Amino acid sequence: MKYSELVELYEKLDSTTKRLEKTYYLAEFLKKTSAEEVEPVILLIQGRVFPAYDEREIGVANQLLIKAINIASGIRAEIIEREWAKTGDLGKVAEFLIKGKKQATLAAAELAVKKVFDNLRKLTELTGQGSVDRKLQLIAELLSSAKGAEARYITRTILGQLRVGTGAGILRDAIALAYFPKTVEKAMGEGEEKVKEKTTAAAAAEARQDYNALVDKIQAAYDLTNDFAVVARKAKTEGIEGLETVEIKIGSPIKVMLAVKAETVDEALETVGRPAQCEYKYDGFRLECHRSKDKIWLYTRRLENVTHQFPDVVEYLKKYVKGDNYILDSEAVGYDPKTQKYVPFQNISQRIKRKYDIDKTAKELPVEVNVFDVLIYEDRNLLNEPFRKRRELIEKVVKNAERKIVVSKAIVADKAAEIEKFFKKARADGTEGLMLKNLEAPYQPGARVGYMLKFKKVMESLDLVVVAA
Repeated sequence: MKYSELVELYEKLDSTTKRLEKTYYLAEFLKKTSAEEVEPVILLIQGRVFPAYDEREIGVANQLLIKAINIASGIRAEIIEREWAKTGDLGKVAEFLIKGKKQATLAAAELAVKKVFDNLRKLTELTGQGSVDRKLQLIAELLSSAKGAEARYITRTILGQLRVGTGAGILRDAIALAYFPKTVEKAMGEGEEKVKEKTTAAAAAEARQDYNALVDKIQAAYDLTNDFAVVARKAKTEGIEGLETVEIKIGSPIKVMLAVKAETVDEALETVGRPAQCEYKYDGFRLECHRSKDKIWLYTRRLENVTHQFPDVVEYLKKYVKGDNYILDSEAVGYDPKTQKYVPFQNISQRIKRKYDIDKTAKELPVEVNVFDVLIYEDRNLLNEPFRKRRELIEKVVKNAERKIVVSKAIVADKAAEIEKFFKKARADGTEGLMLKNLEAPYQPGARVGYMLKFKKVMESLDLVVVAA
């Protein structure tokens, strides 16, 4: 596929703010994309060359791009910087200057999507002596062959500034419309032209059950992979059956199961059933722990790879958890190294973004990992196992080491008075309250389905921005 075809799609997506128009344009493009190219295309549409959870980054600064534009256009760096100061968009500067260069590259071949994708991926692999010059060559090679708007979008992709408005909902709906058009049209009762003009298909009140089931399957496949590139390839090559065969994989984070808020214990028991598992609700951050033999990955709820920031947790997993292959769901809670008491999340949140002085920070802001679920153990998928069995396994494989890694404190109860008593103990121990869980429930990634509820008895904490004072 020519890169110019992808650029035409970028222009269409950038020309409208209407969700359904974006969905329609993207779906039409995916229909003509080959199975071999659908994964790189989906990633490039998101302005990426790796899935969002992958820690690898292109990592090219503005100044290196200015040098590449200088090589590709023959325009002096100071002129490029002056134009950049005027527009604030280095992509537009690259387009303007390269389009206006006096001498085109001799016999320049048309850029292919594969060539752009491969060059951008190589940028992430180059390190050490001479890597900057090699990166410069790879970028200049693309820009020298670029025509018109191609230079703008190559530059924006490299800088992580694509911004053509394709969020998760649009990608999901476009996959449905591209590969299952009859299901979509039947659900809407209209042809594709009407779908294009209508309000968002995924949220339309009149969408029928078969469409909702389709969207749910696409969403479920995404929740298990966090990669629409994989989902689109499965949908294109294997259809509905392919979506149903998507499985979680160690090293690839999934969206964690989320809790619904309960106002009272009786309300919680009515939802999750009796008896219920009642666990401490810690004021920390979600930590998804993956292990494949000697390789360990740590991911936050937002799928950030924080393995480098938490070498202490890596050591706890190696020392206190039996097994070579698993995925654990847990909460990392900070504590005061002097008093050994839990501290609020804000006190340790800076560790998530820390890049330097890691070992020093780990000593100053230590965390305790509280394990409360297991999704894979020794390559066995446990998502559909009842929670009580998953809990039994956790208690067998995790060796409690206070203020390092422990199984979350819990009781099984069916009486409100007993749960209220445990709630008071949880609060006295410095936690936020309790989690109440259905003992027979499967693990539902990325959803608030009522299998577990949080009970805090206090107003929800709010993330706010001061806009006036």
